Parts: sequence; structure tokens; C-alpha cells
Amino acid sequence: MAHTDFNMDNQWLPFTPNRTFKQDPRVFVGAEGMHFTTHDGKKVIDGISSLWCVGAGHNRRPINEAIKKQLDTLDYATAFQASNDKAFKAAQMIADMAPGDLNKVLFCNSGSEAADTALKVALAYHRARGEGHRNVFIGREKGYHGVNFGGMSVGGLPANRKVYGAQLLPRVDHMRFIHDPVNHAYIHHEEPVWAEDPLLELENRILVLHDPSNIAAVIVEPIAGSAGWYIPPKGYVKRLREICDKHGILLIFDEVITGFGRLGVNFGADFYGVVPDMLNFAKAVTNGVIPLGGVICRDFIYDAMMNANSPQHAIEFFHGYTYSGHPVACAAAIATLDLMKEENLFARAGQKGRVLGDALHNTMKGLPNVVGIRTLGLAGAVELASIPGSPGKRAYDIFMDCFHHGVWVRPAGENIVICPPYIVEDAHIDQIAQTVADSIRRHA
Repeated sequence: MAHTDFNMDNQWLPFTPNRTFKQDPRVFVGAEGMHFTTHDGKKVIDGISSLWCVGAGHNRRPINEAIKKQLDTLDYATAFQASNDKAFKAAQMIADMAPGDLNKVLFCNSGSEAADTALKVALAYHRARGEGHRNVFIGREKGYHGVNFGGMSVGGLPANRKVYGAQLLPRVDHMRFIHDPVNHAYIHHEEPVWAEDPLLELENRILVLHDPSNIAAVIVEPIAGSAGWYIPPKGYVKRLREICDKHGILLIFDEVITGFGRLGVNFGADFYGVVPDMLNFAKAVTNGVIPLGGVICRDFIYDAMMNANSPQHAIEFFHGYTYSGHPVACAAAIATLDLMKEENLFARAGQKGRVLGDALHNTMKGLPNVVGIRTLGLAGAVELASIPGSPGKRAYDIFMDCFHHGVWVRPAGENIVICPPYIVEDAHIDQIAQTVADSIRRHA
């Protein structure tokens, strides 16, 4: 099948250089296990779990069968003033996996919606307890919380924000970034130890500027995934929890990437031993098969909303989506989480993460234009020197070259990100690492 068999005139591709796509299209028509099949019959190894989603590998029969069965039973039901059996079961499974008293699950359809949902919960919670003046949000430079207006506002990726200007939320500030490229360019399955406290600016400048009593929530990714797998300093996450507790500020973890096994455990919250007040999830919860996201809230947040002084028939929280808790998506989530548990895939991700980290550092450290490598869990990023006047082009060219050599990786700014499915074998890791290394040499 040639790409000319497709009419590509109508689809506007997201986060893609559309002007050049048709010159060298990447069209997938099938997938199995660790591999895609392209329109022209080539096999391409999925080195990024299809954007962090497909933890259990492609075309898993138990998930497919659960979806088919659900379609024959209950295809759809409204989430307003009603629910469905699969939504209750999926919520229970997810809450049981979450740490501490993160017990209440608000379903949505994506990580972007989860971010905006969490921000709205924060505002509504403070208002319900008589502190409606808490309406300032704090994100982090190079943080990513989706592409809705709330998530973009607390996010810190300049390219995602620059076009939208004054339409972003006005009362938002950002903490400094968490990477030290001089002293910690190379990180291999460890938490970097900083000589300074990167959260001093939060305490001594940002909180003072806005007054802590006005701040609703701080939102961070435990590891900055979309920017290029940047790992926080040792003790950073726990210190952030302590600061939020001291000032009555809610702490939100965006675990759309780190949730459901990427770090070898259930969530990044478990990896760092910190319980946030809300935890956002999406992607791997359904193995990427059907969109599903959500926010897990601690009991005290839910209780405050339920105890507000309002009539029994009144809605406590005016928020939700047509497809919140969609029965087919929830059936996919149940089957995905059952499969991952049966095959012990979270632990396997932790084990294979060591193999991936060894491979990336051993094959690429010292190569031309490689200025950093960061690995932790089953993910890693190789940072490249920028081509003067053409930021991001080197990584993009290597991404394209790897595709033509049978490996799918992700360009993120100046980084090549690798985060394969949890079913990855050592031979797959060797192939990915060697293909990327060879491409780096070709583009020196």
C-alpha cells in the first residue's frame, strides 16, 4: 500500500510539522506486541509506548475481548445523574492502587482534561471551606499539563504557551526548573544530589510575592516527562510536600506519564514516598486503547465538597464530561490493570529500566553532540547539542532517521526520548539503543 492511496488533504495532524509530513509520511496500519506495521509493510519497533501509553504492548487479546464484550452489553450510558457498573469497578481498582487516602476518582478523557479538572477541584475545595480567595496556581518551568487553557497556564513549555498570550490564566506563577546541566548532565538510575535547595525560590520569593494564603495549589510532574525526562533532585518531592502542608496549599501530581508502572511501581507518588492531595492519570490506564483519564482526590477534599451548606438535591461540583466514566473505556481499564497485575508488568518495567539505562549510557555517552543522558525507571532521554539557529532540528532529523531504520523514538526539543512498553526484551533495547547511536553518528 503506497501512501498515495491515502487522501491526506483533510486531517490536521497534532504536534506535527504538517507542511512536510506528506513528503515523508509515517502511516501505521497495524500493531502487534512491540511493533508497528507501516503502510508500506515495514516493521517499526515502538520505542515510546506510543507516547507513554501502551505499557502492556500492542493488540493484547484480554483488553480487546473486554471491549468487545462491553460493547455487546452496555455501549454507552450518561454519566450525569447516573453511572455504570464498570465505572464503579474501575474507580475502585484505581483507588486501591493509589497511596494513602487517595480514594475518590473523578473520570475524564485525557491528561489535559485531568489537569483542568484538578485545578477546578482545588478552587471549589477552598471555596467550600470558606477560603475562596485562594486562587493562585503554581506550576514549574518546562512542566507539561496538557493543552487546555488551565493546563497550559500552569505548564511551563514556552512553545505551548507563546501563541495564546492573555487568554492564559492570570494568577499563575512558576517554580524554577529541576535540571542542572553542568553538574548532573548524566543521570543513571539515581536522584541527583544538588548542593543548593531549588525550592528556596518557592519559599523566599514566590510564596512571599503572592502570600501563601492566596495560593490554591502547586502542580508538578514527579518527573518532567514531556520536556525530556528530567529527574528532580533528591529530597525535592518530599520537601515540596512539606512546604505545601505548612501553608495549607494543595499539592497535585500530574502522573499521566509516571502513573501505572513506568517507574516500576504503581505511581511516582509511591516511588518518592509522597502522597499528593490529587493525582492526575491517563494514558497507560487503558493501555492507550481507548481515551480515559481522571483525578484521584484525597478523602478530605471530597468530604469538604459534600459537607458544603447546600440543599440535598443540589449538585456539589459543577463539572464533568459527556464521556466521564465511559463504560467501554472503564472496561478497557479494568482489563488493562488486571493484565498488568497478572503479568507483573510494573515490576518488569523496573527491571528492564536498568537494562535500558545501561544500554543508553554505554552506547551513547561520548558520542558527537551528546551533552547529557538521563535514565530512571523504564525511560530515558539523550540530550543533544543544538544546531545554531535551528533549535530542535538535530533531534528531529535523528527521529526521522531512526524511523527509516525501524525504530520509533520521540524528539522533545533537543532530546531523543525512549520509553518502550513494559514487555520489552533485552534484544529490543539493544536494537533501539544501537539504532539511535548509529543515527547520532550519521548526523554528527
